[in-house]
Amino acid sequence: MKDLSLRLRVFLFFCLIGFGGLLVVVLALWLGFRQLDDPDAMSAFVTIGIVSAFGLIALAAFVWLLFDENVSKPIEALAAQFRVRADADIDTAIDAQTAKYLGDLAPAATAINRKLGKMSQTITETVAQKTARLERQRQQLLRILSDVPIAVIVASHDHQIVLYDGQAADLMEREAPARLNCSVFDYLDEATVRELLSKMSEKKQVRREATIKGKSGAVYTGHIRLFDKDGGYTLMLEPLAPDASRPLVYDFDLLDKERPGDPNEAALRDLTFVVFDSETTGLNPAKDEVVQLGAVRIVNGKIIHSEIFNALVNPGMPIPPGSTKVHRITDKMVADAPRFPPVRADFHAFAKDAVIVAHNAPFDMAFLHRYAKQTGLHFENPILDTVHLSAIVFGGSAEHTLDALCDRLEVEVPVALRHTALGDAMATAEAFVAMLPILEGRGLRTFGAIKAEMQKHARILAVQD
Repeated sequence: MKDLSLRLRVFLFFCLIGFGGLLVVVLALWLGFRQLDDPDAMSAFVTIGIVSAFGLIALAAFVWLLFDENVSKPIEALAAQFRVRADADIDTAIDAQTAKYLGDLAPAATAINRKLGKMSQTITETVAQKTARLERQRQQLLRILSDVPIAVIVASHDHQIVLYDGQAADLMEREAPARLNCSVFDYLDEATVRELLSKMSEKKQVRREATIKGKSGAVYTGHIRLFDKDGGYTLMLEPLAPDASRPLVYDFDLLDKERPGDPNEAALRDLTFVVFDSETTGLNPAKDEVVQLGAVRIVNGKIIHSEIFNALVNPGMPIPPGSTKVHRITDKMVADAPRFPPVRADFHAFAKDAVIVAHNAPFDMAFLHRYAKQTGLHFENPILDTVHLSAIVFGGSAEHTLDALCDRLEVEVPVALRHTALGDAMATAEAFVAMLPILEGRGLRTFGAIKAEMQKHARILAVQD
């Protein structure tokens, strides 16, 4: 019973009142009929019983609807607002109109929120000052590193990439999409790397020249350097374009993280997510086609803005004017674009070993699954749907469109990017990241726990945004 939602428990309570009252009426009529001891009165007693039954059930249903609309839903909405303000970086005032029939509850909650907001403001200002100083130091370091003509890849002891620079990204893109927190062996020959590390361990070397073959057959030369024992290593390879820009992509927290085994037992922040969206010629996955696919990666709970997937697709059919009006993609824009199977294959590589996230995932996944038999590439990634996550955080009675979700979480979607695949994927990613601490605050810290909670909202209808 404690696992049921508040609204369902209240509904069951009113069912109990209705049917309990009906049982009392039936029992009273039976006792009265026995005392009267007049068989001719049976018809009258039956009529009274039927009218009483319908009357009690109708009254219970009516009162429940009033209670649900004015008490249960407001409490659910108010609780969601508490969670958002407690666990996410949102400090807007609580909407007192949400709980206008709950007496002083909403004003009292608003007062607490206002006081906590003032207390946190001082802390935020202090943190901001220190963060600004660290950012200045980081920018200085990046300017120094930008003059070093080497492609740099830093990997953890279990060969997961925790840093790469712009030069390394160019090198990696030759082999596969450049991605943080994925295996070095997605790009470089595993046997060669392991042999180098083994020889360095035997000879107790810290640094060694290296010639490593890429997965494509290309050969890269440079050096490999070990950290402390079990601390990982750095690959310093000859760059493809020494004068190219060198933006760094990194997260050194990944050095201390173990690679998850069973996703169901893994903490959410230990998983890598690929958030994607598609724009299509229509709303029927059985006959319509994709015209644009966009995605972004999330590692360690943070959006990696440099790791994006954005591709126009030639659908092989005219794009209906109604669809163009929504996503603004015309036949002329996709005339020279590739067809969906090669784009799908590139996205398959981009999403390798990641949990796929989408808003109304069944719709977008249907297009990916449709070409599985034809191409031999299957998307077997675990899936999360932000529609269901929205229901977990804000309750089943709330609106769960992407616009409504972003509005509640203060995620701004530029008008020019709305209803573009990458724009909607980025908005979904920001909403997902904003919901992570809220879900964790509710004790839903593992992927398995999220999946179990999502089952409670499985009957929510899929919505189109």
